[in-house]
Amino acid sequence: MGRAAVGLSLGGRVCDRAAELRAHRLFPDPKPQLLAVLESRPDRRTRVHLLLVGISHRTAPVDLRERVDFQVRGVEAALGALSGRGTTNEAVVLSTCNRVEVYAACGEVEPTRTDLVAFLGEFHAIEPAALKPHVYDLTDLDVARHLFRVAAGLDSMVVGEPQILGQVKEAHTLATMDRTAGPVLNRLFHSSFAAGKRVRTETALGSGAVSVSFAAVSLARKIFGDLRGRHVLVVGAGEMGKLTALHMKSQGVQSVTIVSRTMAHAARTAEAIGGASAAPWDEVGTAVGSSDIVITATGAGKPVFTKAQIEAVMRRRRSRPLFIIDIAMPRDVEAAAGEIEQVFLYNIDDLQATVQENLVRRANEVARAEAIVTEEVDRFGAWLRSRDAIPTVVALRQRFESVRRSELERLDFKLSALPPEARSRVEEITRLIVEKLLLTPTEQLKTLSDAEVLTAYTEALTKLFNLGQQAPSATETLDRRVEPFVRPSKRS
Repeated sequence: MGRAAVGLSLGGRVCDRAAELRAHRLFPDPKPQLLAVLESRPDRRTRVHLLLVGISHRTAPVDLRERVDFQVRGVEAALGALSGRGTTNEAVVLSTCNRVEVYAACGEVEPTRTDLVAFLGEFHAIEPAALKPHVYDLTDLDVARHLFRVAAGLDSMVVGEPQILGQVKEAHTLATMDRTAGPVLNRLFHSSFAAGKRVRTETALGSGAVSVSFAAVSLARKIFGDLRGRHVLVVGAGEMGKLTALHMKSQGVQSVTIVSRTMAHAARTAEAIGGASAAPWDEVGTAVGSSDIVITATGAGKPVFTKAQIEAVMRRRRSRPLFIIDIAMPRDVEAAAGEIEQVFLYNIDDLQATVQENLVRRANEVARAEAIVTEEVDRFGAWLRSRDAIPTVVALRQRFESVRRSELERLDFKLSALPPEARSRVEEITRLIVEKLLLTPTEQLKTLSDAEVLTAYTEALTKLFNLGQQAPSATETLDRRVEPFVRPSKRS
């Protein structure tokens, strides 16, 4: 048999297609180059830690939270400043009225923690002594648990409030746009979105109003259904009336009008709400007649609207439904007005009863929500631990690949006599052997749930295979013969 007839009997059929697609010398195996790229990335060589530094309604008074609010100077500016400091690999800034938190991925925890606390003070021109007592910090999976609880509404001032998940998503979007969020924080925040979504869909934590102002909106929806196109009148320019009007406006009502005994107060409140109008006190009767929803919060000390006045209004309205929310104490509307047909009158006690009922319902859902958070933290933790194995996996694959390459180079003088297809099969079968040998240990390392066991395994592999040392050269390998792979031809 001539040289042209020399081939491989082992795995020939399996490797035929691969041999067609890549000839040994024309299409070199891309694996070594890929491994080199992975190894050259800093986040693959060293363990990445999660770090959180922040303040919240639980640790800091409102005046300090206002000073640290990044929305004043811009989250984008903060992200740019963080990038310039060089202590974090990745960063996301979450800034709301109740919390300011910097999430970071870093190599060294202690210097980064110190720098982030200093950054908060320097960026907002706050003395360290005034800031440090109110700052908290968390690391690694404690960061994940905290963020997942935040996204689920479990750490909010009002448990279960729905706005926070959107705020967390917005914080991540800004960091993504500014390219300060990388693979670790991207995974962390997307996992928090999953946790928040599960809590909202699998529990009743976010259902039911838990503030007087929002309870008023909930009741209005029960009466009118969709509030879009409805006209809202706020009688009184106090804080409670303003909050209720803001909630109404968020539901897409067509108009909001503020009436107060002092026109200047009405104008200021209307401006604070945004898109609202102010009307003088002497037009209050007309304003009630043209409104669908009336919120009264004057604190006048005696009824502002009697039953007779409301009856007169209803005659002009031709008995169209009128929803009145009396949140004043003492009440602004005579209780008897609630007896009028198509008048729906609720006072603050009615709303408080709804709030308390919903608070109890939410409290019963907290345990289930916490269990969901724990499940998502465990899932994220498994992913995070798998990253710890990546440097060892990369080094192990490099070691095996180096040995494979060096052996092929050592035997090149013999393999060069083979036709291209046979050489390609040798290349492919040796690569497949390496892949098979490494498949099980790679999967075992990446799926270990115990951090201590993972550390023990990676240290053992590093020592057993000298992964910290340069791979052996061709001259250092055993002088194996080529016979197991290629049988010498018989000359005719």
